[in-house]
Amino acid sequence: MKLANINEAENNLSQLIEYALQGEEVIISQAGKTLVKLVRYSPAATPRTPGFWAEKVTMSDDFDVTPNEIINAFMGE
Repeated sequence: MKLANINEAENNLSQLIEYALQGEEVIISQAGKTLVKLVRYSPAATPRTPGFWAEKVTMSDDFDVTPNEIINAFMGE
């Protein structure tokens, strides 16, 4: 993590950007108080398309039925 005050950030912005591009966090502060964190930009993930798996996945007819032996195992019987 690289720490810089606001004056250093104004004078060395290109260098601080390089640190961020290399994956390092850069904290910029003023009078000892943290103001911002400079990090590498990561675009948001591609939005999901609803219904992509429609008619490709099926559920078993007995999906909601739990056998007694499994229920008893959970109950410690």
